[in-house]
Amino acid sequence: MHCRGIWVGKRLNPAPQAGALANLRQGTGADEGLMNAAMMFNTLVRDGTAIECDDDSNEGFRKLF
Repeated sequence: MHCRGIWVGKRLNPAPQAGALANLRQGTGADEGLMNAAMMFNTLVRDGTAIECDDDSNEGFRKLF
């Protein structure tokens, strides 16, 4: 829920799950889109150096879906 993106080098890539969730809310997404977003997130995390979070209130992990 608090992940805003993944730092790969000097570039902040947006979290792919956020885009998949927006498509689901519009009715254009599918299970396939969620799976692709999860695989892209894993790829970015593998190649990245840090995850950008906005959990300033220290709420901890919360599910996005």
